[in-house]
Amino acid sequence: MMKAIATDKAPKAVGPYSQAVQVGDLLFCSGMIALDPNSGQMIGKDVQSQTKQVMSNIGNLLESQGLDFSKIVKTTVFLQDMADFVTFNEIYASNLKAPYPARSTVEAAALPKGALVEIECIVSLK
Repeated sequence: MMKAIATDKAPKAVGPYSQAVQVGDLLFCSGMIALDPNSGQMIGKDVQSQTKQVMSNIGNLLESQGLDFSKIVKTTVFLQDMADFVTFNEIYASNLKAPYPARSTVEAAALPKGALVEIECIVSLK
């Protein structure tokens, strides 16, 4: 059975999707971009500020379920420009501790609302 998860501390879904869904012992989080949860506006014009906001949004969603970054088992990262990888990676890593989640990182030609970074994740509830 699938259960929709939502919090007002992360950006609202702007289409036919949930912020996250729980299936069994896993939480599947939709891709997050650097939207301010209150205004719905994009935060920052560079990958550094946008990555900080994305990680904050993910952290807030996890916290709403009594979880933290240590429960993430897999992320998929979309970068508008792979040249931003080093900067992105420093901020991403600063939010995590070993053992790190598995990760895929791909360059995307375009992301929603002109975002420079989008991250989706799978989280263990155990």
